[in-house]
Amino acid sequence: MEHSDRCGHSRRTFLHDTALGFGGLALSAMLQRDGVVRAAEHVAPTGKPDFAPKAKSVIWLFMNGGMSHMESFDPKPALTKFAGKTIAEGPVPDAQNPEKLKLARVVVVNDANGQQRNKLYPLQVGYSRCGESGVEIANWLPHLQTCVDDISIVRSMYTTDDNHGAQTQFHSGRHMLDGEHPTLGAWVHYGLGSLNDNLPQFISIGNREYWNAKDGHYLGPAHDAIPLKINPAAPLDYGKPERALLDAEQRLGFELVGKLNQLRGQQYPDDPALAARIKAYELAFRMQRSIPDVMDFKDETQETQDLYGLNDAATKDFGMQMLAARRFVERGVRFIQVQHGAGGAGVWDAHGGLKANHTRNCLAIDKPVAGLLKDLKRRGLLDETLVVFASEFGRTPGTQGSDGRDHHIFGFSIWMAGGGIKRGAVHGSTDEIGFHAIENRHYVTDVHATILELLGLDRHKLEIPGRKRLEIDFGNPIREIIA
Repeated sequence: MEHSDRCGHSRRTFLHDTALGFGGLALSAMLQRDGVVRAAEHVAPTGKPDFAPKAKSVIWLFMNGGMSHMESFDPKPALTKFAGKTIAEGPVPDAQNPEKLKLARVVVVNDANGQQRNKLYPLQVGYSRCGESGVEIANWLPHLQTCVDDISIVRSMYTTDDNHGAQTQFHSGRHMLDGEHPTLGAWVHYGLGSLNDNLPQFISIGNREYWNAKDGHYLGPAHDAIPLKINPAAPLDYGKPERALLDAEQRLGFELVGKLNQLRGQQYPDDPALAARIKAYELAFRMQRSIPDVMDFKDETQETQDLYGLNDAATKDFGMQMLAARRFVERGVRFIQVQHGAGGAGVWDAHGGLKANHTRNCLAIDKPVAGLLKDLKRRGLLDETLVVFASEFGRTPGTQGSDGRDHHIFGFSIWMAGGGIKRGAVHGSTDEIGFHAIENRHYVTDVHATILELLGLDRHKLEIPGRKRLEIDFGNPIREIIA
């Protein structure tokens, strides 16, 4: 039943009015602080790991559009050897056999003349064996080549959505047609408590498309990521007063609102939602002061800024995002997801001009990501920070048009580094042309299960009444890459 005061104002109206100025920020953060209300009928998790964690934080790097696994982390020299031949004439002649295409996409496409345009397309980049492990990485990624002994590559991923809704699928584990489901970051936010009372525990950096714009879904908006911009002057929407205020003026206003909230709290002492929102507004005030400080790089040395590529126009934007991610991890932010190249299908979507596309995109992300790994490592943070590098799917071994590759869901690569992950390892494989994951195949929720395991969360406890998850939603940890 809705409470009303003597003037006829409902509690809902009161909460709405006192929220003005904080916008979506307060609403997103309002319940996580004490775990007061996560689902109306559900008792919240304790906010503590279920068992000893190997990692405290996650940095989730996502390459929007579909990065080619064959031109990055899964060398396939057979593509060059058999270039120009049809897939049926290559070393895996039955790759397109309907019995093998179990997941949904038929890659054979006819052109205007009725001819199959599925001829094998040669590799567009060379590979080098790197580090002590000798793991091969494409030469478009020279800086990541120097980090190979710190990462584990999984070359046997698959998914089921053959269009860019697979971005949602990789984040949530479910096809878009299955409805809206919480993303991995939302589940981590739901299951674990705060590491820093002055900052949000779940942050999203970079643009997100409408099909991948939310996280909490049936867990509620409290578990959506807080969207941030790498702009010290305005990193957060509604994160600063409408007009310039002195610190003393802003604090005076905050204290007045606090007193009013306390009075209303005394009037409704048994209202946990009201108490949670009051605490959320306090958190929002602290965020206004702390987030701009994290985004201000003036205290970073020139050597550190150079490490991330901040001195180069090609790498500056993503380098700033990587440096911000490290600074957030240092201050106790639990889950940071960074989207590279959203906008339409995503910048990695190379249906044509793959060489130019991937050369440009690899240049933009290579030095910043390597800089992140090196900086975390030298600061002693890599052992407790899990870095994940992924894309929604790979690209076809056959050509599309004259110089591109289509979407490919049957086999592709991701990698992980840091807290609890083996170093310099490769797990799983695709066939000779990179068509099918054939050894140790992993659906995308196996990545989720691995991350939850390393954070100390029992994945089978992360569900709520009325929303029972499928077994595939839980996934299985990829134990072969866990140290």
